[in-house]
Amino acid sequence: MNTQAIHRVTHEIKRRRLEVLRVVDITPRMRRITLGGPELAGFISLGSDDHIKLLFPQNAAEQAALESPTFAIKGDGPQPAMRDYTPRRYDLKIGELDIDFVLHGDGPASTWAEQAQVGQHLYIGGPRGSMIVPDIFDSYLLIGDETALPAIGRRLEELPAGRKVLAVIEIADAAEQQALQSAADVEIIWVMRGQDDLLDVVRNLTLPSGTLYSFVATETKLSRQVRRVLLDAHKVNEEYLKAVGYWRAEGSGEE
Repeated sequence: MNTQAIHRVTHEIKRRRLEVLRVVDITPRMRRITLGGPELAGFISLGSDDHIKLLFPQNAAEQAALESPTFAIKGDGPQPAMRDYTPRRYDLKIGELDIDFVLHGDGPASTWAEQAQVGQHLYIGGPRGSMIVPDIFDSYLLIGDETALPAIGRRLEELPAGRKVLAVIEIADAAEQQALQSAADVEIIWVMRGQDDLLDVVRNLTLPSGTLYSFVATETKLSRQVRRVLLDAHKVNEEYLKAVGYWRAEGSGEE
């Protein structure tokens, strides 16, 4: 394997029962929940945009299935609601895993996060694998909305000094701006939803110089549109561009 190329590594899938250690509101709509417990041992996440499955049983049958030693994600029998989330931070030395939740008032994940208290438990699975982006780039372009902030924030924290980063982040309003830390040279453009158009902002960007890695994560249809703008208007290298949909708007027609 050429470790100097972008590549994927796989991990053993393991279900873990973790305990809520802390609940902190980062912004009015973003809540950070710190998980821990003995079953966090051996957890691994090598990519800043990895995702794990969070498991939310909705009834007694799903809870019983989840607690069974034979439970398998997407296996036979009752299956709890599952949602993909980015490991924002993990530290096995102190036994902690941070997950950031956007509080939007519906859905099993947001509903659970809004009532989460220290001492409660949450089951997780994964990550199934990690996309490794080696430190071979001069600069980085990171584009996303609130759902991508955990991946963007983690990437910024992991980048070394000497790298240039342009981050374009769409949020509901100014209160949702986060203090993001990095040793790299970072410029952040906060795009206020309803006031500015993300596609127009992207079209008018002046991209960082040098070899560029681009990451886009937002609503599925919008992510595809941003990808097209980057390829057509900015001529970014498609090999070094990752654009993914983190959620789907109602009535978008996306499958």
